[in-house]
Amino acid sequence: MIPKIYKLFVAMLMLAGCQSEGRAPAALLAGKSVEGRPIQYYVMGEGKQVVLFIATIHGNEHAGTPLMRTLMDYLGERPEFLEGYKAVIIPVMNPDGYAKNTRGNINGVDLNRNFPATNRKNNAKYGSSGLSEPESKAIFELLHKFNPVRIVVAHQPWAIVDWDGPGQPLAEHMARHTIHPAKRIGSRPGSLGSYAGGDLGIPIITWEFPGKAHENSPEKLWRMYGRSLVAALVYPEDVTLKNFQAPYDQRERTVILVAPVVMLAVASLAGWLLLIYLNRRKP
Repeated sequence: MIPKIYKLFVAMLMLAGCQSEGRAPAALLAGKSVEGRPIQYYVMGEGKQVVLFIATIHGNEHAGTPLMRTLMDYLGERPEFLEGYKAVIIPVMNPDGYAKNTRGNINGVDLNRNFPATNRKNNAKYGSSGLSEPESKAIFELLHKFNPVRIVVAHQPWAIVDWDGPGQPLAEHMARHTIHPAKRIGSRPGSLGSYAGGDLGIPIITWEFPGKAHENSPEKLWRMYGRSLVAALVYPEDVTLKNFQAPYDQRERTVILVAPVVMLAVASLAGWLLLIYLNRRKP
């Protein structure tokens, strides 16, 4: 009987720890899409170094969206990775394209060609002018609000860690923490990489997942790519596999050590209250 009660008590403490430490950050509004869908972002950490994470700038390249959401859950469990950093996370930059599984937004504009980079081209596919679309304008304003020291943008389908601007060391660092190599494709006209990396000089990663990566479960995606995301946050620090996998093991060890003490304190309190009750019932 006692072992069963102990196991139940440990499980309750574990659950309480998960609920308190894994609290999701509040959704903030960067702007709205052409069709009025919210473009939400989340801020985690209070550090001075801001790292911007973006997924689904192309609506049919959405493997990064569950990864960004899992990243938020993970950082809620592992706040030590946020020491000195502030993570700004946008799980879906192109909500209309995401809803309709299209590359561009509802106007057919490629949002990753709609930034005011010096190499941009004005046309129907890339937009009549830089920031002609509300989605790219929202990200532009967010970029200048937070002034990140580095940016990671999730794409598909080339299975490489690409970069723009001074991003090669960051790309090589991330590649050491995942299964895909660092490889340069080259800047595209009016892309976020061209603007933030080429014009502003911010290290920016275009993380190209495989074409069918979105068919994997969020758990499998995290196992394959999560450590590299965390490594991008804490760059140039490495994230060992042991440290990356530690949170639940560490919590369980802590709870197992603390549980007997808590149980003894609860039992002592219950015994003390029982004695008071019995003494009061005596004639």
